[in-house]
Amino acid sequence: MAGRIVVAGGGQAAFAFIAKLRALKDERPVTIVSAEACYPYQRPPLSKKYLLGEADLERLKFRPDGWYGENGIDVRLSTRVEWIDRAGKSVSLSDGSVLDYDVLVLATGATPRRLPDAIGGGLDGVFTVRDYLDADRLGAEMTQGRRALVVGGGYIGLEAAAVARGRGLVVTVIEMADRILQRVASPATATILKAIHAARGVDIREKTGLDRLVGENGRVTGAELSDGFVLPTDLVIVGIGVAANDRLARDAGLDVANGIVVDDRARTADPAIFAVGDCAVLPFEGRMVRLESVQNAVDQAEAAAAVIAGSDEPYRPKPWFWSDQYDVKLQIAGFCAGFDDTLVRPGTREGSVSVWYFREGRLIAVDAVNDAKAYVTGKKLLEMGRTPERGLLEDAATDLKTLLA
Repeated sequence: MAGRIVVAGGGQAAFAFIAKLRALKDERPVTIVSAEACYPYQRPPLSKKYLLGEADLERLKFRPDGWYGENGIDVRLSTRVEWIDRAGKSVSLSDGSVLDYDVLVLATGATPRRLPDAIGGGLDGVFTVRDYLDADRLGAEMTQGRRALVVGGGYIGLEAAAVARGRGLVVTVIEMADRILQRVASPATATILKAIHAARGVDIREKTGLDRLVGENGRVTGAELSDGFVLPTDLVIVGIGVAANDRLARDAGLDVANGIVVDDRARTADPAIFAVGDCAVLPFEGRMVRLESVQNAVDQAEAAAAVIAGSDEPYRPKPWFWSDQYDVKLQIAGFCAGFDDTLVRPGTREGSVSVWYFREGRLIAVDAVNDAKAYVTGKKLLEMGRTPERGLLEDAATDLKTLLA
């Protein structure tokens, strides 16, 4: 159909794109092609409230199922885009059908990295979590008293450890780097979170890799660690990062770099093809980055919708993230990559603290642990492009609100 917009993917970015397009009164026909069997839903709660039984799938859906038809949006569930014909402006789907497009939006997300089969990654009882089916399978195994091994000390691994501990499992986290959160946070933030987990009985082993998993009758029973220790385990949760789903773009001859390379309008080298969310590599502060966050998925998708609807405004990321672990809320404003200095500031409540990141004297990010005031202040300062006077920030008596005056 002439003028059709096809969206490959059915996650956060896909939904944000179509919702914004309709809010902008763009009434062109839209088809979402989603590999999942469920209408779009929130993914972050899968590894938190959903696994804890505090939210069901219906509550996680962005809109009731009927909303899509009411808004002229055709949704193809349990279906994948397999091939892009750029010359013919069409996509071939896994069900054998072909869709013509005027504009194609790639919102294909990312896939968790799995352990190789050669070291036991294919054994039963080894899990990654990306969709609700993964969470359902893992949740069924999380019974009190069982032993869980978490491989990877990033945010995903630590969140999984918190949920497992909350459900009464005995939890060990291994991280092959010198410390947890080595790629994404400062030593100060890592120390704070490590202490929070240790206080709840989680055994975190840094500088410890996994040599292989061992099992009986196809089921994992233990882990041989790089230090020679053999750890009995009943289940393994893998949190070693994700790989961008960029195969479609690569096969179509578009630029990829562990993600689909786009400009500041979310457009690929092909003016009829856009990429948004976790699958996209975009310009940010003079470098090309992939921002894995709900904020970026929503904001970049909405910016792409505006461009497709007729705007020419560039997308200027203002990153923020969060991580829930136990009763601890970590809120992150900015992007700490390349920091060369940090400042730790105690909060006004017991257990609250913030870590402020600088690069060449300029504020670039804030980690706030149970400290909403520090997060809000830091976020506003970053949006204003301002760096507070160091002495004022170091003084615990300084009211953070005065930094915004």
